[in-house]
Amino acid sequence: MTQSFLGRRGIAVAPHSLASEAALRVLRDGGNALEAMIAAAASIAVVYPHMNSIGGDGFWVIGGPTGALQGIDASGASAAAATIENYAKRGVSGSIPFRGGVAALTVAGTVSGWGAAHALAREWGGTLPLSRLLEDALWYAREGIPVTHSQWACTEAKRAELAPIAGFAETFLEGGVSPAAFSLFRQPRLAATLQRIATHGTEDFYRGELARQLASELAAVGSPLTAADLAAHQAKRVDPLTLAIHGATLANMTPPSQGVVSLMILGIMQRLTGWDADPLGAAFVHAQVEATKQAFKLRDQHVTDPAFMRIEPASLLRDELLDELAANIDPQRAAPWGKRTDPGDTIWMGVIDGQGRAVSFIQSIYHEFGSGVVLPGSGVNWQNRGCSFSLDPAHINALAPGKRPFHTLNPALAQLADGRLMVYGTMGGDGQPQTQATVFNRIQRFGVAPQAAIEMPRWLLGRTWGMASDSLKLESRFPASTFDTLRAMGHEVESLGDWDESVGHAGALVRQPNGLLMGGFDPRSNGSVAAF
Repeated sequence: MTQSFLGRRGIAVAPHSLASEAALRVLRDGGNALEAMIAAAASIAVVYPHMNSIGGDGFWVIGGPTGALQGIDASGASAAAATIENYAKRGVSGSIPFRGGVAALTVAGTVSGWGAAHALAREWGGTLPLSRLLEDALWYAREGIPVTHSQWACTEAKRAELAPIAGFAETFLEGGVSPAAFSLFRQPRLAATLQRIATHGTEDFYRGELARQLASELAAVGSPLTAADLAAHQAKRVDPLTLAIHGATLANMTPPSQGVVSLMILGIMQRLTGWDADPLGAAFVHAQVEATKQAFKLRDQHVTDPAFMRIEPASLLRDELLDELAANIDPQRAAPWGKRTDPGDTIWMGVIDGQGRAVSFIQSIYHEFGSGVVLPGSGVNWQNRGCSFSLDPAHINALAPGKRPFHTLNPALAQLADGRLMVYGTMGGDGQPQTQATVFNRIQRFGVAPQAAIEMPRWLLGRTWGMASDSLKLESRFPASTFDTLRAMGHEVESLGDWDESVGHAGALVRQPNGLLMGGFDPRSNGSVAAF
């Protein structure tokens, strides 16, 4: 098993090694954790193009040695013209299509998050200009990236579906064929757009010449988004949601993120007993799967854009409610499931600098390649997060103008009672809160080192990217006794490959009380930890 990576002056983890190295270069140049994360965020939007893009959304949870917590919500709202009635006039009923201009109906917020993070980095004393922070991303877009097997496999799997979508074939295929693994893949139009952002700032994406170009291109592909929609967008600084459990204070993102669900799962598990003897045992898997079922039921009833919620998000973290949900769980028997869960493509990354300031960050375009639309001049692959809206006006996540859709994205941070600080997360739609709980419990409850905690076999209840079934899926490296016991408990269990991407690309970084930095990356990804 790979040893955890160690550092003293700075550490970064990403699901692609070029992104973590971009962060490390900034840290070596004297940048702080926020500046390093901007560099990583821009780089991974270029080097892992099937997973994310500057045409998506982002969320940030930020902490440090003083205990103060901050957050940045860089998620975009739906177009003013995105009404159920207008979609009906377009002939869209039942559900919003996953692909095409009609799916590209929410503002891409992630670039505004870079701007908000850069402003906060200046408040911390940061001095690096945006042009420096986008340097690596620009080079990779202009000069080319090595195609990963993951990019090739994802492109090949989605090629028939996406080739007819505006701009996809011209951008992501070569002569109608998926770029081969280890070939060079260039994105010159995206390079020009990144250069414009580096020169004119992130505001240009929403209220400048670039915004006017994007609005024109979006209209041409059938998106309802307009220049006014882009101009109305602002990233928001928010206070993360927190939950105190035994041995830790947990922090995660506010709605429309499902961060509250990740907190609920860990809060429920704290109230259960008998599951913490074996990090590969059936009792651990069962307890977490049953806690997930309880949390998801309430999530689907309540969590959406907070402006449209009927309850306060923090009310889902009340002791009385978590006690009640824990009491619903039978320690020996699986509750009924049979629910369709959400897939999703995402990247999670973490950075901790030498002063102990930590960033947990997540960026996404929702499904693989988002809406599939690549804008012809700017080269921006636009997200399809808005296809998660319901066309049922009574649904909690019903489509409405200027509304932010429910987000599976949620970056996690934990301040441990022994003085450690941890950032952790993963990609994978509804798998995110499940894998977060797995990684956190293995590190905090079982005492496993970060790299080992991530390398151990994992599981997933329901679907994630590339998966169609809603069974309980376990990597085949689990002991046979774990499979047998879970089936005897009534779980519908499916076996995955030894190292299966469908359980997500996780990562974790830990700062010890003495300043030692340690981290783990996911060998299921193309990632790495970079430290010095």
